[in-house]
This record gives sequence, C-alpha cells and structure tokens, in this order.
Amino acid sequence: MRRLLRRILIMANIAVALSLALSYLSVHIAPDTITLPAFFGLLYPYLLLLNIIMVIVWAVNLSGYSAISLAVIIAGLTHHGNYIQLFDSSNPESGSQLTIITYNVELFNHYEGAGTNTTEHYISSIIEEEMPDIISFQEYYVVGPESDTEALIKEAMGGNASSHIKLLGKGRERYYGIATFSTHPIINRGEIIHPNSASLTIYSDIVIADDTIRVFNNHLQSFMLNPIEHTFIEELSARGEDAISEVRGVLGALGSEYRKRALQARVVRAFIDQSPYPVIVLGDFNDTPVSYAYRTIRGSLKDSFVSAGYGAGFTYRGPYPSNRIDYILHDKRFRTLNSSVIRRGISDHYPLKTSLSLSD
Repeated sequence: MRRLLRRILIMANIAVALSLALSYLSVHIAPDTITLPAFFGLLYPYLLLLNIIMVIVWAVNLSGYSAISLAVIIAGLTHHGNYIQLFDSSNPESGSQLTIITYNVELFNHYEGAGTNTTEHYISSIIEEEMPDIISFQEYYVVGPESDTEALIKEAMGGNASSHIKLLGKGRERYYGIATFSTHPIINRGEIIHPNSASLTIYSDIVIADDTIRVFNNHLQSFMLNPIEHTFIEELSARGEDAISEVRGVLGALGSEYRKRALQARVVRAFIDQSPYPVIVLGDFNDTPVSYAYRTIRGSLKDSFVSAGYGAGFTYRGPYPSNRIDYILHDKRFRTLNSSVIRRGISDHYPLKTSLSLSD
C-alpha cells in the first residue's frame, strides 16, 4: 500500500512539474498559434505553489525525488519575481516625480445594486487621499449625463484636470468605456480599435514641464466574463452582442479570448514602438505576467512593481482565483521610485499605484 501511494505521489509530482514547465512556454507561444500553454500560464502561481509543496514533501522524507520539482522551479526563476517581491526595492525620491494609478472600477458596481453615486464618491475619496498626477480607469461607467462623473473625478484631482474618455453604448443613456485623467495638460488623444471586441485602448499625450509623454490605457479582452460584465455588455450595441456570442462556453471562450488578446497585444505593441514620446503603458491586461500578451506588450519596458514593489502583486480580487493582471509599465527613461497595490476599494480589482522619477 505504501509503495502504491509512493508511485501515485511520483506521478502527481511529474504531472505538476510538467504543468509548470508548460506554463513557461506560454510567454513564447502565441495563443493564436497553439492555445494550450496559455491555460497553464494562467495557473502559474498555483502550479508554482504545488511544486514547492512537492519539494518540501520529498525533502522531509529525504528523497531525491525533490529534484523533479526543484529543477523546474529553478528553470523559471525569472518569472517568480513578477508576482512576489520578497524585499522592499523602493527607491528614495529624487527630482520631480509623477504619481500614477490604474484602476478597474467594475462599472462602479452599478450591476451589483450599489448604485454608481456612492461608489463614485468612494473612489473619489481614494483619489483625494492618494493624490495621483495621472489616473486611468477601466470599466468606466456612466448613467445619464457623461459630464457628471467626469466633473466629480476632476474635482477630486483639484478641479483643473484634463481628461480623455472613450465610451461605448451611446444613445441609451448608459456608457461603458475607459478614461484617463491628468493634472497635467493632455494635448493629443488617440484610440486603438480592437475589432469584434468591447475591449478598448486609448493613448494620451501629456505635457509635463518641458517634456511630453504618451500614456496608453488598456482594457484587453476579458479572460472570463463575470455576471456583472455579462449583464451589461449584452445590453450594449450589436458589437457588444457579437463579443458575447463568442465567449459562450467556458473552454471555448477562454481559447477565443486568448487568441483575441494575443492580437490586441501585438497591435498595442506596434503603437508603442511608433510613439514619438517616452511611454507609460498601464491598465487591465486580463492576463498574467506568465503570458504571451504581457511579454509582447512589455518588451523592453520596465514593470514598475517588479522594479520597486514589495509583497504580493495580485490585483484581481473577484470570484475567480486571485492573480496579477493589472500593470504599470514604463520607458527606461523613467526611474521607478515605488509601486504598491492599494488593498482597498469595492471593485473586483485593487488599484495599482506607482511613483516615477522624471529626472535622468
């Protein structure tokens, strides 16, 4: 009996080790070429944990089988720090700095019955406390006049903020979209159209002192529509309804979403490469750091949490397993001073905050 249990444990160990190895491939293989590795990339932090447990189990029993998982863990060391920073790597402030927040506000909880008014005021209080120079929202939601929500956020930022807002669903007195607000002037606004999807990307050229930067705000293809998103997007235009029809069924939906997100990532990357200004790329990528989308968009950019974060970087806190899917990436000409997940809020995402140095 003991021998049988040992064999079962060995087979289980091999299975979780191979699964972790497959997750590493997800950053290199485009899901629209082969989708399978992407599923393992989504599970990476939990596969890593299982392999750590296997190493401990075998080590306690003084067995050489601990080498199975240990070897795979070591092979993926470059990925581990993308999730958890064990040491505080923040840097002292120097020169002028820029404080940035990205926040998926989950439609201001409208479809949970909380109403947008209370939620918007709560989020405004976060803005007043954190005092960002730039804040970008995903799943930005408006009922009635568009200007009311905009005015509330601008007031929280001091009253003179510039804004760049892209909305869908016009004509129904309800609007869904994405928004960037800045205490510095926005001199140019652009958008990236993602075909057959309700996903959005906008870019804003912002003047800071004598410099201009380009901020990309992204909400890429959702990897799993929750009931709140489902209810609202079904009520959008025909474009939204087409997007819903393509995500019915769990596995089929995930595969379709991965393929869409891969294409969106390549398109966003092309716009980043064409930018005449230093870039900051942020938002809800709906994918983990061990993914093709993240690797494609990040490229040579710096990940602010990896550079100067501390602790766990998980930003998603909804009904599905926690994960890191929100990011603030930036050009190497910026220096990351600190980065942190703000563990509060009433959305299914936590806000992510970063401070960057504008000096060389």
